[in-house]
Amino acid sequence: MWDKSLEKMKKQKSTEKAVSKKPRAYKTLEEEPATANMVNDIVYQPSYIVNTSLSGVSSLRFFNLADYTGLNREWLATEFLGLSLKTLQRYAQDNKSLTPREGEAILKLEALYKKGIEIFGNREEFNSWLKEPEYGLGWQVPLELLSTSTGMDMIMEELIRIEFGATA
Repeated sequence: MWDKSLEKMKKQKSTEKAVSKKPRAYKTLEEEPATANMVNDIVYQPSYIVNTSLSGVSSLRFFNLADYTGLNREWLATEFLGLSLKTLQRYAQDNKSLTPREGEAILKLEALYKKGIEIFGNREEFNSWLKEPEYGLGWQVPLELLSTSTGMDMIMEELIRIEFGATA
């Protein structure tokens, strides 16, 4: 019993670091043309995500996503994409595209956030939900599932269940 409580506290501390305390303003498409297709018109359709990721996703999209989600850039780079923040900054400076796997992860997280904000009403509420263990996810913390494609699929499925009231 004590071991489970201690383990739960450790997980909570690690996931709390992932969400920034200070929200950043997200630039609209009119303000920043480089964010075309960013969140506002993305859909969680496999063909769109595959085709776009294979065509190349700009590394600048990572920074727009970090601002939009409110997730800590360092956490998002290392834990979510498996890259260093410095590498992503260099990619952006060199106007380099992400690999298809990295691009796919960015696109899926954009779609996930769009759905989460639609359901919860705002980013802060959705980020709060991401940090708590969820029954529909086998009591796993959604934020900890983001590092895998299947984990993101599980979260999207749970969001859809919540949207339609099928959480019990």
